[in-house]
Amino acid sequence: MRTVEHHGDRYLLVKRSGDSSLVRDPETGDERYLPNDELDVTGDSPLAVAAGAVPEPQRRILTAVHSERMLGLLVELEDRGPLSVRDILGRYDLCESDLHGRIGELRAAGLVREADTGGERGYATTELAGRGLTALR
Repeated sequence: MRTVEHHGDRYLLVKRSGDSSLVRDPETGDERYLPNDELDVTGDSPLAVAAGAVPEPQRRILTAVHSERMLGLLVELEDRGPLSVRDILGRYDLCESDLHGRIGELRAAGLVREADTGGERGYATTELAGRGLTALR
């Protein structure tokens, strides 16, 4: 399967024939025929385009969180945060290097941000993480 573009919209190419091609909208699943001369083949991965059917907040969580412990950390920060590093280390079975590794990944994904918690360094979820968790729940 290949990815094509038509007037700025991306589609998955289902079937190509002489004058037109059957394409599928990855967000809605709707299929329709479009003229071949109006389609541009893109280098985008068809699977990455298909993943666009999942809203961004949920997609970001699904691609950034690799374990139940990491998901649990994100949920705890959303429900009880912001939490200081000291509180996180005292409450949960994480060593300092594990915590900082997980927090680093979540920050890189835009799901966690630094937060001041009573004069101590801590972490809280971002708005994107909150929307994603709400939808997943």
